[in-house]
Amino acid sequence: MLTGSQVRRKFLDFFIEKGHREVHSSSLVPQNDPTLLFTNAGMNQFKDVFLGLEKRDYSRATTSQKCVRAGGKHNDLENVGFTNRHHTFFEMLGNFSFGDYFKKDAIAYAWELVTSPKWFGISKDKLYATIFKGENGVERDAEAYELWLGQGVPKERIYEFGAKENFWQMGDTGPCGPCSEIHYDMGPAASDQGHTDCQFGCECGRYMEIWNLVFMQFDRDASGKLTPLPKPSIDTGAGLERVTAVLQGVVSNYDTDLFTPLIRRAAELTGASLKKEIEKESHSKSAASLRVIADHSRAATFLVSDGVTPSNEGRGYVLRKIIRRAITHGRLLGQTRPFLHQMVFTVRDLMNDAYPELNETADRVSKAVLAEETRFAHTMEVGIQRLEQDLREVKDAYNNVAALLADPSKVVPPNFPANLLEELREDLAHDRQKIERELAKGPIYPGEKAFKLYDTFGMPLDFIEDAARDQGLAFDKAGFDAAMEEQKQRARASWKGAAKQTANPEYQKLPASDFEGYSRTRSDSAEVLALLKNGHGVEELKPGEQGEAILDHTPFYAEAGGQVGDRGWFYSDDHNTVVAEVTGTYYPIQGVRAHKITVKSPSSAQNAVGRGTPGVGTLKIGDHVDAVVDADVRLATMRNHTATHLLHAGLREVLGKHVKQAGSLVAPGHLRFDFSHFTAVEDEELQDIEDLINKEVLQNEKIEVIENVPIDVAVNEYHAMALFGEKYGDKVRVIRIGDFSTELCGGTHTAATGEIGLIKILKEGSVSSGVRRVEAVTGEGSLRHFRKDHQLENVVASLAGHADGDSPADTLKSELERKDAEIKRLARELDQARMKSASSSVASVDEKIKDVKGVKVLAHRVDNLERSQMRTLIDQLRDKVGSGVVVLGSANDGKVALIAGVTKDLTSRIQAGKVIGQVAQKVGGKGGGRPDMAEAGGDKPEALDSALSDVYNVVESML
Repeated sequence: MLTGSQVRRKFLDFFIEKGHREVHSSSLVPQNDPTLLFTNAGMNQFKDVFLGLEKRDYSRATTSQKCVRAGGKHNDLENVGFTNRHHTFFEMLGNFSFGDYFKKDAIAYAWELVTSPKWFGISKDKLYATIFKGENGVERDAEAYELWLGQGVPKERIYEFGAKENFWQMGDTGPCGPCSEIHYDMGPAASDQGHTDCQFGCECGRYMEIWNLVFMQFDRDASGKLTPLPKPSIDTGAGLERVTAVLQGVVSNYDTDLFTPLIRRAAELTGASLKKEIEKESHSKSAASLRVIADHSRAATFLVSDGVTPSNEGRGYVLRKIIRRAITHGRLLGQTRPFLHQMVFTVRDLMNDAYPELNETADRVSKAVLAEETRFAHTMEVGIQRLEQDLREVKDAYNNVAALLADPSKVVPPNFPANLLEELREDLAHDRQKIERELAKGPIYPGEKAFKLYDTFGMPLDFIEDAARDQGLAFDKAGFDAAMEEQKQRARASWKGAAKQTANPEYQKLPASDFEGYSRTRSDSAEVLALLKNGHGVEELKPGEQGEAILDHTPFYAEAGGQVGDRGWFYSDDHNTVVAEVTGTYYPIQGVRAHKITVKSPSSAQNAVGRGTPGVGTLKIGDHVDAVVDADVRLATMRNHTATHLLHAGLREVLGKHVKQAGSLVAPGHLRFDFSHFTAVEDEELQDIEDLINKEVLQNEKIEVIENVPIDVAVNEYHAMALFGEKYGDKVRVIRIGDFSTELCGGTHTAATGEIGLIKILKEGSVSSGVRRVEAVTGEGSLRHFRKDHQLENVVASLAGHADGDSPADTLKSELERKDAEIKRLARELDQARMKSASSSVASVDEKIKDVKGVKVLAHRVDNLERSQMRTLIDQLRDKVGSGVVVLGSANDGKVALIAGVTKDLTSRIQAGKVIGQVAQKVGGKGGGRPDMAEAGGDKPEALDSALSDVYNVVESML
């Protein structure tokens, strides 16, 4: 019996024999593709190839692609662990043809691999094939039908379905086409509905799709019209877990050796039982929880390894939900201590043969998961308290309604007005039957509240249901499901994005530009191959018009790998006249460099850059120009790019090898570097990093550029680090700085580190949970920074002097501390003076105390007091009146502060919050608080006197 790893290897080896290039799995974080939350199919890394945006040096490929489907439109997390085949993380086996072979070979390859005894040897009697039956104006896929027959598949085992099942499209527009699927009969034991004699097409779980063959043969435009592709392509996908289940003869993917070691380890860490009766009972809660932990530990390990960190938005939010769901299922098994971080190493040991990068990242991943476990432990405590509070409130509300229906007089306050009590009785009598019907259902915990706990705190549904049942409450499952569906709709909407379009034909038909920018900043007599305006090809661009120009050779670096594109000029063939200004350079498709230009006018004055003579007028296809990069901008950018490599190495040296790039910006004015790290970088650490990388600058180490290195040699022999956001081919460019730094990079660099001048780190901060950011400057940027510091030093010296041996920072700190202490002393004296003045005025408030229906009421204005002082004064005045109501108002800087106090003996009749609420309305505000003290604010100080005068009427209305 083949192991899961052997199944993966056998699939890849089969297609290697058929002339395919084995391509390593891409990251779970899609590169340069905002339409995807996570990589969710094998074709994702080839999307630009299928769209014509990118060219590869091979036309056949095979991969085992790591995938995650959770969040966005694949938001069915609750099913994972409770079915045989739902997963968050899975591996997609695939073979791809980029305009090479098509249906005939794709179907023949698939059938040979699946059925040949040399390969998988699956019984043909257990297999079914499906084809597209024709729908929505697209013809039936008769070709695929005949090809399946040609492979010996009986016609009664070939089924035809519509577009929903058997027509695939990348998006609303772009490549699309019919597909064929291979299904396997798992037998009656796999039916989750107990069917014993159902036929193919039944959705009970017996008939499992194991391979989908997509035939990309059309291009759909915005109107929906389908145009045959000139070079049809193939994209197939077979789930490794499903194929392994078939070959190992088990019903559930979780019973394969891809999961059983993880389930055993989960049981060890949680103390759960692995008795045969639990293993066999696929729907038992213990078994389901172990499967959840096994699945989610795979997803968490690979996501964190690929640079995702737990957070409250986007990918990080989905990762956080996955980790917390695994933790809560561990709690259901009785484990309240952190355990999931230890599962990371089991995942590594199980999968490092196919994904050796796990050997390097496992320690970092484990620390990230442990940090989330620790954070979640506190969150769960808060969540459980919230749940217990919710359940109490539901029970109390139910009991209050029942008591109210029985006898309202026993529920209302003692002084409740008789006329209102009678109205209440009439209302209850009118709605008695309706209320009794609702009470007969018993207390019900609202599903919407439960979903908030589930979504905010990661509390599992069955945990909430059990807690409600233990308290004698029914559970509103329909309300929970409705809230869940609403959240799914929001998730889908937030990740719809804009579908990628096929490459503009204007770019597709162009040859790759010859890039000369590594060795020069000027290329003479470059031919204009194409001109575009607003995305459409044009023959010429007139003076003042903006557009894009494609040259046959160019020194302009196109934006990539975090480095901004070059700027500069096009000169005419006289080498002196500016034809156009280049404001940026980018890749519309791989290999083609588009220059963003503005054509200069022949009648304009000396051009803005101060170079050459005024423009010559119209720029046409076929013209020859001298392409000249702005050397000053290029040099500044090069300094910052080489400094970025030094900074990356310095961070890893000082903070640890867990540091991994998470993004970067290399511009002429500054550099920005994002990296994985779980805490703020201390000032001493930043200084150590700065010292370390500037020593490399002072050593003037030569920058070694190694071209056309095989990717495996670069990674395994040179130990080069790959940079975030970059796509790498089979041959790469290596940038090596002595023994200090080695990275894969296509950017421009200085010849030696000394050319950087000096690297000055400006600041370090947080980008998101687990991701930090450093910003720095080099060269002239460092010089400007030091000049500003020197100016500040002079200002400090003029204000605070300069003590011998102290730095300007120490001197300024001492002076500020002295000033701060003096300000605090003066503030205390001012507060004491205000309080003394206000307290003295209390002695003269007797005439303002009025008797309102037997209750003493005082309203008094005390301007320029802080709220804390007003509270103290409220306490003094309540003591003075003995029993009564006190309201104070203060106006300061255009704002009003109000505080009401009610003595304890009166709070059953008069609540401070209700008093302050009515008074605050008159000054344009609102407020609230406890029955004995409440506060409010407002923005109408001119109405304060009137509002205070009305306090007596407000209290009288309440009595």
